Amino acid sequence: MSESESLAHDWFPRALPDNVVIGERSWLYSSFAFLHYRSDQPCGVRIGSDSGLYNGTFFDLGPLGEVEIGNYCSIVGAIISCNSRVVIKDYAFIAHEVVIADHFAATPLNSSPARRDEAGEPRASIVIGENAWIGARAVLLAGCEIGESAIVGAATVVDFEVPPGAVVAGNPARVVGHIES
Repeated sequence: MSESESLAHDWFPRALPDNVVIGERSWLYSSFAFLHYRSDQPCGVRIGSDSGLYNGTFFDLGPLGEVEIGNYCSIVGAIISCNSRVVIKDYAFIAHEVVIADHFAATPLNSSPARRDEAGEPRASIVIGENAWIGARAVLLAGCEIGESAIVGAATVVDFEVPPGAVVAGNPARVVGHIES
């Protein structure tokens, strides 16, 4: 999408933020998803091709917030609230009312320092691996890395690295099984 473009189907009378990129054939329900969006990053949100972001999905990003969503993802009413980097890889499915947050509580602007790698690049605070499934009302917190093809059960709270193919459930989360290859 070009800068300051509106969605043709949108009911909310506001253009998309200039630093949001939506890939080909991807669907975003409304620019209302950016009501509390404050990212100052060159590309605050990048949505890959053929992905769908449906009603109730919100980007509550602070000035340092960045979200990268891969290709062929489905996000159904998730709330992404961070002031750091979130990476959602290809083919991920995120169900209703999932919360992805880099802090346990809402914090004032600039209170969460950006994490950087050795080269000084922003490091992802939360990563959701390729083909991972996140169940309804799960909460993913800073330090969470969901492995490829892992499943997070409904209402599970995760703040650690989930191995590829693992099934986690509970509050706090624990590994309860593995997907057979």
